[in-house]
Amino acid sequence: MITGFINETAPLSEYEMSVLLPIMIRGLQTKKGKENAVKNAQIVRSLKGSYKITETRVRKLINHIRTNDIIPGLIATSDGYYIAQTETELLDYEDSLKGRESAIREVRMSIERQRRRLYSRAVQAELF
Repeated sequence: MITGFINETAPLSEYEMSVLLPIMIRGLQTKKGKENAVKNAQIVRSLKGSYKITETRVRKLINHIRTNDIIPGLIATSDGYYIAQTETELLDYEDSLKGRESAIREVRMSIERQRRRLYSRAVQAELF
């Protein structure tokens, strides 16, 4: 879990694993190629009537599917989630993820630097 996002990043529940995950897998396996992409909101709308699901938990389920190699090549673009049909699509998505990793790292390092500046001075001031 990520601090400050307890509900959003909680491990998948038994309900999500046994009920929602198989449904998501069956649905996503049909999304071959960009032309068949499905957006998160569409997934929620299609399941909301019969199942308890939110966009946040869809992302968590997608993460589980990807990190456990359940649907190889499952990527996401502004068009939605779909199974890549070419190596180029996967390489482009990898590059996109690397860029996001780098941006997150830069923010983390900035916050770390700011924390040190803010609080090392405060500690020094308290000593005198």
